[in-house]
Amino acid sequence: MLRQSLALMLASILGAPLPAAELPVRKVVLYKHGIGFFERSGRVPAGEAARLDFKAAEMNDVLKSLTIEERGGGKVVGVRYDSSEPVDRKLGQFPFTLGGPLPLAAILDQFKGSRMELRFPAGPLEGTIVSARTITASERQPERQEVILLLDSGDLRTIDLSAASAIRLVDPKLQAQLQEYLAVMSQSRNREKRGVIIDSSEAGARDVIANYVIPTPSWKSSYRLVLDSGPEPLLEGWAIVDNTTGEDWNNISLALVSGLPVSFVTRLYEPRYVGRPEAELPEDRAQRPILHAGVVEEAKDLEGREKAVVGGIAGAPAAMPAPQSMVIAPLRAVGSVGGFRDVRKEMAATAEMDRLDFASSLAQTAAGRELGDLFEYRMDHAVTIRKNESALLPFLQQRINGRRLLIFSESYGSQHPLTAVEITNSSGKTLDGGAVTVLDSGAYAGESLMETVKAGDKRLISYAVDLGTRVTTAFDSQSNLLSEFRFRRGILTTRTALKEVKTFTIRNVDARAKTLIVETPVRPDYKLTGAKPVETTANTYRFEVKLGAGATEKFPVTEQRIIEQTVAVSSLTPDVLFSYVRNRDLDEAARKKLEPLAALKQQMASTDADLQAVEKQIQDLVEDQSRLRQNISSLNQVSGQQQRVQEYAQRLGAQEIELAGLRDRKAELEKRKRALERQIGNMMETLEI
Repeated sequence: MLRQSLALMLASILGAPLPAAELPVRKVVLYKHGIGFFERSGRVPAGEAARLDFKAAEMNDVLKSLTIEERGGGKVVGVRYDSSEPVDRKLGQFPFTLGGPLPLAAILDQFKGSRMELRFPAGPLEGTIVSARTITASERQPERQEVILLLDSGDLRTIDLSAASAIRLVDPKLQAQLQEYLAVMSQSRNREKRGVIIDSSEAGARDVIANYVIPTPSWKSSYRLVLDSGPEPLLEGWAIVDNTTGEDWNNISLALVSGLPVSFVTRLYEPRYVGRPEAELPEDRAQRPILHAGVVEEAKDLEGREKAVVGGIAGAPAAMPAPQSMVIAPLRAVGSVGGFRDVRKEMAATAEMDRLDFASSLAQTAAGRELGDLFEYRMDHAVTIRKNESALLPFLQQRINGRRLLIFSESYGSQHPLTAVEITNSSGKTLDGGAVTVLDSGAYAGESLMETVKAGDKRLISYAVDLGTRVTTAFDSQSNLLSEFRFRRGILTTRTALKEVKTFTIRNVDARAKTLIVETPVRPDYKLTGAKPVETTANTYRFEVKLGAGATEKFPVTEQRIIEQTVAVSSLTPDVLFSYVRNRDLDEAARKKLEPLAALKQQMASTDADLQAVEKQIQDLVEDQSRLRQNISSLNQVSGQQQRVQEYAQRLGAQEIELAGLRDRKAELEKRKRALERQIGNMMETLEI
């Protein structure tokens, strides 16, 4: 009976249905970057609000993207949703607690002072709760629960709760709080679930459409390329779609978008508090005592009349001027409740809201369409995917242009090329990147990966190794060839060409003709000078070679690198200049202009060498003379050393004569060097090649 009484009390609290109607999923658009666009719509009964349920991790994207449209004359007046506050903090805001297996008496005891109504077969009884208690069982009587009520007559009465057929709190606010408490408890059972309630200005029945974006698994694409199904290969495209939303998708409109639109996560669901600086008024300090001086002379005005001293005491501070009255801009009071609002801002905000159009549902289109840099595959039939299930859905089955060939690159690390198919996207649709399974002659032939292919674009799909073809390479580099020589105002600019040849030797051992694509890397500063490629990618050249049955072909790829150098001729040695003179790539006229300059530079080099040699001899003699003078000075202080002193003096005199000749030779060489410098300078200023 006690359990029945508790059940009756809760039934009276939760008996009214929650005024919220759920909207089923109608349309889903999945993107490659892990985002899904959802449309929900449905008929909301009169007096109810529309409800959407999400996971906690989805709320940031929902708050960033939710758009709502109402049809039926109403307008959306607001959206309410469960906050991210922990359940314990939410429950702590209530003046009572229902945690744990509490008996009915323990619950009622928390409502002391509240009025309650109990219904008995003889009639209802209403009063104010004084207390409630549980009396433990004994040998004479079973456990019972009692409540003490203060009746309107002033009597206190103890009532056995088991005798009541129904219990109800009279105060509607307490009823609402208890109902809200239980709703929070119900929500806590699903920690990931968050409810969003859409409030409308229309109380009648209406149609509501809601669009939003939430994180979803990226849809994946895979292809089957059938080579022997006709003159053109047959390409089948299949999409892998995962439903991890926790809700069935029943007969929805499904679209898949290929591309990467900009998307990001911003924290809108979590309450954000902005830090503020601390500011305090200066603290008031106690006034220190002031020593006032006695009156020496009474104050007089300009006419000599006595005048009272301001403040009554000499030296006292003057009175503060009267404060100016503060001017407060008038605000218009609106409504019957006290307070002020800026009416102009409200009117502007209302006008802005009237201009907003919340309808953002996607228009129905064909099976495939361009969306800027994106491409959409729209299923032409309704799709059903149960929650926590995945589906493999066909989105393409069409013949496309294609041809068989082989492809070889040294980067593959093998002498054998790869068997491949060159496809041209003639489907008119963008082909999303994915895995490709190749079927040939009714059997599995291999697999490959394909990047996204726009309509009209080409791709090579390699899926196996051709053991019937071998490719070897040989490398040859030629010496630098002088391609350009310019001389002007002492500046020499040369352009030399480095020529490199790579020869591919291709052996086809099969008894059928083949087409081979040879890939070579695109190298910076190198240009092709031989065969032209049929295609050029960002990193490779592609050359096409026809192979006969059982034939061997040699295919050279010639590249040239131009090296440009600019130097001042004054810094070049004669050997470098004569190397240009002897270069066979230099024409005769240029050689005749450059040869005199090279000869002058050679004379200058010879003069510099002679001058350095003379300077070295002079330096050696000066050092030897210094040593002789020191020896002579030391020997003069020793008796019996006059003969040696005379020998040193004779040597010193001979060196002076030799030193004078060397200095004359140095002056002559310096004069010759200056003359050569003038000649070379004049020639470099006037010489142009």
